[in-house]
Amino acid sequence: MPVDSLRALVREALPEGPPPRVAIARSANGFVLAAAVAAWQAGLAEPVLIGDMDATARVAAERGLDITPFEQIETPDDETAVRQAVDLFRQGRAALIMKGLVPTATLLRAVLDKEHGAAPKGILSHVTLFEEPHSGRLMLLTDPAVNIRPNLQRKVEIVRNAVGVARRLGIPRPRVAMLAATEKVNFPAMPATLDADLLAKMGEQGEFGDARVAGPMALDVALSPQAASLKRVQGDVAGQADILVAPDIESGNVLYKCLNTLLDLDMAGVVVGSRVPIVVPSRGDSPRTKFLSIALAAFLAREEPA
Repeated sequence: MPVDSLRALVREALPEGPPPRVAIARSANGFVLAAAVAAWQAGLAEPVLIGDMDATARVAAERGLDITPFEQIETPDDETAVRQAVDLFRQGRAALIMKGLVPTATLLRAVLDKEHGAAPKGILSHVTLFEEPHSGRLMLLTDPAVNIRPNLQRKVEIVRNAVGVARRLGIPRPRVAMLAATEKVNFPAMPATLDADLLAKMGEQGEFGDARVAGPMALDVALSPQAASLKRVQGDVAGQADILVAPDIESGNVLYKCLNTLLDLDMAGVVVGSRVPIVVPSRGDSPRTKFLSIALAAFLAREEPA
C-alpha cells in the first residue's frame, strides 16, 4: 500500500513481529530519549541506549521517562559510542541507528569506515518527508544536512537515493525537480543551473530508471501549477514535483528550516545510502518530527519486497 501521508507512514512502519532495535549513540539527550520512548510505546522501535548511563538516567528522570526496559551499554566517549552502534547493526542486534549527543560527522564517519562500517551503496545523503501544506500530499526534500557543495556526480547519487526512498513509499515514477533560481541555464554565474540541466538530460536517458527529472526549476514552478502556467514551463514535473533537490546544503537547509519553523510542519528525515538508515535529528526539530524520523527509518529498515 502506498504511503501517502505521515500518519500512513507510522501505520506502515509498525512491524508484524518484534519492533526493530534502534541503537542510540550517546543517549543522554532529553529530546532524543523522549522520541525513542514514544517510538517504543507506539510499537515502532526498541531503543538500545549507548553512552554515559548515569547521565542518561538523570536526563530520563528529569523528563519522567522510564528507560528500564531497554538495553543499556556504557561507553566512555563519542568514538566508542558510534563504533558500538555500528557494531550492533553489523551483528544483527540493531536495524537502525540514531544520533544522540555526538557530532553528526563523527557518527557518519563510523558508518563510512571501510573495514568496520556499514558498507555504503553509493554516497550518504539526507532525505526529508513532509506534507505539502495546501494539498496534503507527501513530498521529499534532499539534501539539507549531509552534502555541503555536491558536484555533478554526487548530485546523481543524491537523486538516486531520493528516488529509491520515493519508490519504497509507493511512488513508482517519481517527479524530480532540480531546484535553482531560474529555469534557464546561466553558467558560470549560476553553476547549479548547468548541473540541473545535465541531470535532467541524464534522466531522459534513463540514468534514474522510471523517474522524471526536470531542471533547472525555481521552487514556485516546481510546486505550483499556476506559477508553472504563468511562466510557461511545461512538462510532467512542473507544478507537481514529488522530490525537491536543493543545489547545495545551504539552500536545502534554509528550505528545511522554513518548512519546519515558519510553517511548523511535521517532517521525517533520515540519512540514506548505506545499509543502515540513520536518524540524525536537529536540535530545532519538534518532538513529533524526531518521532516520525524514527518511523521513517524503521520503515526503510525493512527488507525490500521481492
